[in-house]
Amino acid sequence: MHTKEKSSTIVIRMIIAVIIAAYVLFPFILLLINSGKETADITSNPVSLAGASFSQLLTNIKAVINDPNFLFWKSFGSSALITVLSLVMLSVFGAMAAWVICRNKTAWSAVIYFTFIASMIIPFQVVMLPLISTFRDVGKFIGIQMLQSVPGLVFAYLGFGGAMTVFILNGFIKGIPYTLEEAAAIDGCRPEQTFFQIIFPLLTPVITTVTILNGMWIWNDYLLPSMMLGQNGKVMTIPIAIQKFVGSYVKSWDRILPAALLAIIPMIIIFLIAQKQIMEGMIEGAVKG
Repeated sequence: MHTKEKSSTIVIRMIIAVIIAAYVLFPFILLLINSGKETADITSNPVSLAGASFSQLLTNIKAVINDPNFLFWKSFGSSALITVLSLVMLSVFGAMAAWVICRNKTAWSAVIYFTFIASMIIPFQVVMLPLISTFRDVGKFIGIQMLQSVPGLVFAYLGFGGAMTVFILNGFIKGIPYTLEEAAAIDGCRPEQTFFQIIFPLLTPVITTVTILNGMWIWNDYLLPSMMLGQNGKVMTIPIAIQKFVGSYVKSWDRILPAALLAIIPMIIIFLIAQKQIMEGMIEGAVKG
């Protein structure tokens, strides 16, 4: 009796899992199908398989890559450069900030920590216009162009992604025994040596998780780059470049969808490769936090 109940429970769970998986994967499947169609077939019946073929998919992808307005390789390189620089800075500076905040039990540390947390609930739309004017003024003051430049956008991502990074890493660092740092101090290690030689390597699982989460956001982000880089600037990320296929009256769906497919493939590959580390980082962070 119990075996039958257990088997029926497993079947129900499997059915629910399949339904959830189909619901989650449906947009990607729809994107994949329509990337292999011509515009007429996409607009007439986007859900149907009619008109979809692998040869048409390759034709559309080649057209996107060779399009002189899209500049695929240039925009891909810009997105990769911005994403990598942002993630490196978020990982290093976020870990340093979280470590200092966690180990210094002072009122100022608590204020700074809760300031980070408070910034997470402020909608981006509230700071859009002040952000642009502030970056313009800061760029003039320090003599470095902050708008329509890679350094300015990376600095913006450091600010907007720092709160979540510090929040997650702070919870993980709390679970690291302080005796390790005391032993390092007795052996003559300076604080920076203690951090980079002892603490930072221990943060690898959770840093991997934070890096993937921030990486997907930064790589796919459209609003912030479009504001800071502009639609026709020298630097273009892939989401901005895809906008080139959208006109006032005509939308080249046979270019937009394959371009979007090319844009998300790198993140899918990275996620599949690092999914084990991501899950380990989330579990360890939850337990230690």
